[in-house]
Amino acid sequence: MELGKPARGLPCPGLAKKGIPGSRPSLAPPSLGGGGLPAMWRRGLQAQALAACLPLRGSGSRGSATVSVSPASGLADRPARVRAEGLRPGEAVSLRGLVAASEGEDEGEPGGSLFASCGHYQADAEGRVDASREPSLGGDFEGLEPMGLFWSLAPAPTERPFRRLEPRRCRPLRVELSLHRGHLPPASLVAPGPALAQAQAERRFSLPGGVRRVRLREGALRGTLFLPREKEGNGPFPGVIDMFGDEGGLIEFRSSLLATHGFAALSLPYFNYEDLPKVMGDFHLEYFEQAARFLLHHPKVKGPGIGVVGTGKGAELASSMMTFLPEVVAAVCISGCSSITASALHYGEMTLPGLRFNMNRVTISEDGVFDIYEALDDPRDPANLQCRIPVEKAEGHFLFVVGEDDRYWKSSLYADIAIGSLRQHGKDNFKLLRYPGAGHQINPSFTPVCLVALDHILGVPILGGGERKAHAHAQEHSWGQILEFLHFHLR
Repeated sequence: MELGKPARGLPCPGLAKKGIPGSRPSLAPPSLGGGGLPAMWRRGLQAQALAACLPLRGSGSRGSATVSVSPASGLADRPARVRAEGLRPGEAVSLRGLVAASEGEDEGEPGGSLFASCGHYQADAEGRVDASREPSLGGDFEGLEPMGLFWSLAPAPTERPFRRLEPRRCRPLRVELSLHRGHLPPASLVAPGPALAQAQAERRFSLPGGVRRVRLREGALRGTLFLPREKEGNGPFPGVIDMFGDEGGLIEFRSSLLATHGFAALSLPYFNYEDLPKVMGDFHLEYFEQAARFLLHHPKVKGPGIGVVGTGKGAELASSMMTFLPEVVAAVCISGCSSITASALHYGEMTLPGLRFNMNRVTISEDGVFDIYEALDDPRDPANLQCRIPVEKAEGHFLFVVGEDDRYWKSSLYADIAIGSLRQHGKDNFKLLRYPGAGHQINPSFTPVCLVALDHILGVPILGGGERKAHAHAQEHSWGQILEFLHFHLR
């Protein structure tokens, strides 16, 4: 997306304001403009928060209270069971999660950021809490949410808001789980007194020895190829190209998870990485064609075709690859558009111009959150029909995944437009997954939900939309459907 970057603190002509609810309060003094605490203060509070997780022995009336997570180290897209024992019957307690993300694991400044979550529980008659059986009574989530402590992780009050805990690489996330007496306020970082007990959960994007990671520098291609390592046999494996949106760069975590599920997965950047263009300009489908042919002809990849998974701009490119490249036989399009957007797409002598964004249709909340839902030109306007991706030419199968509360753009409408084009040409080579209450960035199961995120290019928070619990459920269901779709059509 090529939008002008507004100067911080200056009015933007033509931009209205409206409130955006649901943001976590910040402890930043007004003089800092909501930008977070100075690094020295923040490090001190982070140290206090982590120190508060040290277990206090012998604090329960029935013996030492304990908290455990099983498995202690497991795949990030698989559930874990959190339990506490040794409490008084009916005792009110809080379970809290903390992640001190290192550089590269989040979108913060060097040195990392702290992310926190909290759930309120009541011990049963045996003095136990099992998050898979007991509902959370409050905190950052409510109801029976066994993985709530993981998907509700959000920037702690000491941090700048609107940061996404999304590892661009595939290092494990280490979550400190702690047990506290009473019901802590959701925005509280440092609990009153030490924790009753503490445990650590390691959320991995591959199991030890389960995936081989190969850096790719093949002609103009850049990226990372993830190959499964099976105890029995060495493939070949179904091949999948994995792409994200207009934030650019190399994002590997989903590709690594795909490889753990038996795919040869190529994480493919297309700008803002190594010697690729630094900013998003016009696209040439030949680059993606080269990637498809490289993957299909790799000795560890079986044919006769490959799949593509894309989110946002990546979904738009995935649809284009399915439409024009015979090597691609299955495409997962998550929160994509039915037309080319912002930058033109070239392929040989063909050019599809990009739909334009109009900044006069952007609104800004009192918290400085940009709502760009209405900014993109209408693809149904006859003047914009030349931007449409002619998906009816595709011979493979589509899986469209959309959130009905996507506020980044109208992905639900765009999926309907694409499906309408397929049906008009007598095709039923598609499946639609539509999720009420889900927003834009639909990631694999149990990924921390971020409904407003800082844009890498603009440097401002963009509203993705959705409600946290509904979005988390959409991620869990859609990820299983995506894996099933790819295995079926690439078998």
